[in-house]
Amino acid sequence: MKLVLSFLKPYRLPALLAIALMLTELAIELLLPYFLGVMINEGVMNQDMAGITKWGSIMLGLALFSFVVGILNSFYSSHVSFSFGYDLRERLFAKIQEFSFSQLSQYPTSALVTRFTNDIRQIQNTVFIALRIMSKAPLLALGGVVMAFIVNAKLALIFLISVPLLILFLLFILKFASRMFSKVQKNVDHVNRVMQENLAGMQLIKAFMRRDFEEDRFEEANINLAQSTKTTFRFVEASTPVLFFVMNMSLVSILWFGNAQIIAGSTNVGEVVAIVNYALRVSMAISMFSFIILALSRTKASAERVQEILELPIEQDEKIAAERQPAIAEGKVTFENVSFRYPSSEKTVLNNISFTLEPGEKLAVIGATGSGKTSLFQLIPRLYEPDDGTILIDDEPINCYDIDHLRKSIGYVPQSPLLFTGTIGENIKWGKEGATDDELVKAAKDAQIHETIMDLPGQYKTKVGQKGVNLSGGQKQRISIARALIRKPKILMLDDSTSALDLATEARLLERIQTYRCTTLIITQKVSTAKTCDKILLIDEGKILAIGTHEVLLQQSSLYQQIVQSQFGKEYAHVH
Repeated sequence: MKLVLSFLKPYRLPALLAIALMLTELAIELLLPYFLGVMINEGVMNQDMAGITKWGSIMLGLALFSFVVGILNSFYSSHVSFSFGYDLRERLFAKIQEFSFSQLSQYPTSALVTRFTNDIRQIQNTVFIALRIMSKAPLLALGGVVMAFIVNAKLALIFLISVPLLILFLLFILKFASRMFSKVQKNVDHVNRVMQENLAGMQLIKAFMRRDFEEDRFEEANINLAQSTKTTFRFVEASTPVLFFVMNMSLVSILWFGNAQIIAGSTNVGEVVAIVNYALRVSMAISMFSFIILALSRTKASAERVQEILELPIEQDEKIAAERQPAIAEGKVTFENVSFRYPSSEKTVLNNISFTLEPGEKLAVIGATGSGKTSLFQLIPRLYEPDDGTILIDDEPINCYDIDHLRKSIGYVPQSPLLFTGTIGENIKWGKEGATDDELVKAAKDAQIHETIMDLPGQYKTKVGQKGVNLSGGQKQRISIARALIRKPKILMLDDSTSALDLATEARLLERIQTYRCTTLIITQKVSTAKTCDKILLIDEGKILAIGTHEVLLQQSSLYQQIVQSQFGKEYAHVH
């Protein structure tokens, strides 16, 4: 928790003010029973109205002052807790932005969302409670015991038996509750993951009539969460009756022995009343310990989960500053014996890949599902690092480039287009910071989406539904391509990004891409698309089977012949 709590440092002054105000409130609360005892001895027992008025006025004034101090304490406590939570979310978000793809794959989206919401909110609330009442409770219990000894040491000896026993008991509860709440948070992650998958795949669930199956899956996750939560809360709440029993026995003992001392003349009524008040305050403070343990246990589990993310080392240096190549000049791409496997897998997905793509050339990559096409693409912007071999851009090793300059020179359109909440124009301009309206329109026209946008009621200001739900697959693909083209990239990568387009639209799109001074790599399953490229790379099980023009592969590769025949028929393969 040390790293998480370090985010409180900028707010030390308001935190100290909150603590000072809390201590003032505590001091007043500890003085009131003492003054009550004095008022009883000097005023009530002597029937002295002036004494009663004097001490009653002092107590009333202290109570009003304590009220004002409590309000100020709440103000500073809330300022510290909410500012702390804001900073922690900012840092957690920035940390996740630095993650490599392999690190992102270690944590489901739902687990990260839970850390942003439930976990940080729990820590934030505990900071507020700590500055407001949590620190006050143990100090009130300790202060009550000390004041009881000041008033009457003999009666206060009862506290030396009950309080240490309760402290040991509470430490035992805290130790086990923390482990149990860690399990609860994991179950929260699982419930969130199931919910997220269901909401994202609702159309598929309905289409496949899998509602009952998904309901059973959610019910199982929900039952596990309910059972773990119920068990944990029962365990923690079971401490409350024990606390009350011990403190009530202490209170009965004080009344019993206090009455005996009054009869014997060794004490007075005011002292007994004061001791009873201190016992009630100690009892109240200790009764809050179960709530405090609950909060601390959950906070400890949440803080460890957040800290786990914050302490993860960055696998690749996002701040590489090799200034030999400030930007990509031409866009030549070279792979030299490149091999790669995902960090969580032992299977090699790319094996000794070697090819060269000259500046401005267009390469089509064809292969079966799982052959390594997308993995090859992800190595160029350094989303992953190769295990062996070298990737060069303009004859320089790729890791010589500053990571920001490298990626800003690349236009990447993933296989599944992702649109963000906002307008269509904002989604396209997202590809280039500070893009002008003229650049926006040009990119949209080149991506063959401009006319479609102009037919929409809001045109470029049309709101995009969540993940582009109000757009067709082809429209989302073309908007994603426009977002890449607006960057005017030196290297353009299209990962099966024209699959939803008809042949005529795709042909116009590829023709417009030719006007950009960029090297283009296209993953496609369409022979008609591959034919328009300068080279075709045929890949299977992570290995290059053949590379060359359409005509060369048609003569030399039996697999490519089969692909052509499957799309155009045997006659085409023999004629061409």
